[in-house]
Amino acid sequence: MAKYRGPSCRICRREGTKLFLKGERCHLRGKCPVDKPVNPRNYPPGQHGLRRRFRVSDYGVRLREKQKLRKTYGILENQFRKYFRLAMRQKGVTGENLLRLLETRLDNVLYRLGFVTARGTARQLVRHGLFTVNGRRVNIPSYQVKAGDVISPAGKALQIDPVKYGLEYNSGKLLPEWLEFDPKRVEGRVVSLPTRDQIPVPVDEHLVVEFYSRV
Repeated sequence: MAKYRGPSCRICRREGTKLFLKGERCHLRGKCPVDKPVNPRNYPPGQHGLRRRFRVSDYGVRLREKQKLRKTYGILENQFRKYFRLAMRQKGVTGENLLRLLETRLDNVLYRLGFVTARGTARQLVRHGLFTVNGRRVNIPSYQVKAGDVISPAGKALQIDPVKYGLEYNSGKLLPEWLEFDPKRVEGRVVSLPTRDQIPVPVDEHLVVEFYSRV
């Protein structure tokens, strides 16, 4: 499958906000180019980034919002469109359905539970079959978890540096209300499917729906 292999910070600069694509590094003061205390690069990347101060059209606003959401979860365009079509077929508000589908991906759930510090790391570990859902190994990052599912590390996953560091770094942090984590058994559980106010993604999903619904 194709994937973006370029600099992560370039994506954040293009979207004009921090998407937390590099884990703990994004939280360190002075490491992120977007909010450096001295000479911040909070403008689009490229040779002419500083000159791009033109007015953004309505289409551009919706496009940027869609790109921001897509890149936050690390999904390519074709797969993102499939999520949107699925969200349209479900009952309820399309935008909220879309966010719920993205949030309940297995790689994102591992990130939310604190096993790792970045979604990209979670995706790689899932690909290697290092986590189980209800006791069965799953190697599909886009696997949709359901209410009641139990996610736990398999084999030697707890001995891998990214997992050890992730558990230590995220120890004591509050989890979203729709997730639970048992530190003694080192496993997480999906209590319920998330609602919109339980998904901490600074994106206006209505603009994303408008982008795909344009004639």
